[in-house]
This record gives sequence, structure tokens and C-alpha cells, in this order.
Amino acid sequence: MIALIDYGMGNLSSVHKAFSFTCEHEIKITDSKNDILDANAVILPGVGNFGDGIRHLRERKLDDSIIKFINSGRPFFGICLGMQMLFERSEEANGVNGLGVIDGDVVKFSEKCGVKVPQMGWNSVAIKKKSDFFYEINEEEYFYFVHSYYVRPYDISAIATTTDYTLDFCSSILIDNIFATQFHPEKSQSAGLKLILNFLKTVK
Repeated sequence: MIALIDYGMGNLSSVHKAFSFTCEHEIKITDSKNDILDANAVILPGVGNFGDGIRHLRERKLDDSIIKFINSGRPFFGICLGMQMLFERSEEANGVNGLGVIDGDVVKFSEKCGVKVPQMGWNSVAIKKKSDFFYEINEEEYFYFVHSYYVRPYDISAIATTTDYTLDFCSSILIDNIFATQFHPEKSQSAGLKLILNFLKTVK
């Protein structure tokens, strides 16, 4: 079973549909701590505010379960806000501690650079870390983004892809069993479905 975490925020239906389309495993939408800890893999989606997301996780007492699951070494996929919440802190919610799984912070794009904030639409990703997750994914493939903030890991070896939006920001990370994307693979048509399928191949 693959647990798709429901914490009251996120586009669960489109994520569930995309993963179910490519998967032989049961994709279970759940807010159960036991389901998370018993799962073969976990997906943490998310759309919205960093502070609200962390609050919803903690109100449901899911934060510790997520950390325990990640520490177990089983496959974990974070999407958009689901990636940002893995970090220590965000400019979007000063004083709110993230899950702290990854050392680093989340910062806002500067409108002074002449770009629209949020970034909304298609943009290409440059693959920086060779991985089976990118099997048959073209270099500079386009994926769909909707976000005003981006992650800044302290260890640059965690960066799997970068994307140019006045600066080269980290658009996905890969650390051991953690794979997470700022873009939305569930909204990225064939390339997104291929990326999801590559992740699912790691699930036992």
C-alpha cells in the first residue's frame, strides 16, 4: 500500500489519479498515523501556505509519523508544499519550524527581478544528479509549476534538478530514499507520469 497523506491541504484527487494510473499498488488517501508507518511508500502533496501546512500536520499528529517513515528508508515522494515542509523554516511563515528532515530554508522569489510571482506555468528542469528517477526524461524537459517560494538546501549535493526563473533554483531534491519536486508531476502530462512511474519502480 502507498499512503497519500491527507492533512486538509493539497490537490489529492489529481495526485491520486496520476499515481493510480501508473501503479499496481493500492494508493490510499489517509490521515492515519498507522497507515503511514505501515506503508510501502508515502506521498506528501501540498498546495498553500507553509505555516498552515505544518499546523495541519501537527494538529493531526502526522509530523512524527512522517519523520519515522523517512528514517525507515522506504520511498518518500514530496510534491510542492510537500517538499518545502521537509525543510527547517520558510520566509512564508516566520517562527514556524518545518519538519527539519532537510537542512535548509525556503525563500521567496524577488519581484524586483522583474518576474511574476508566483511562477505559474511550464518551465524546464536541468538534471543535475543522475538517477533512475529521470529514466527516459529528456534533459531540459518541461514540468508544471505553481509557487512563490523555492527551497534552498544547505548541502548542494541534495539538488536533483534546477530551473531558471531569473536565478537557477532547486526544483527537485534527491537524498537517499527522499525524492521531492517543486513542480507538479501530476499536472505535467506525459513527462510527469513517466517521473511518477520511475518513482513507483522503487516501491517494493
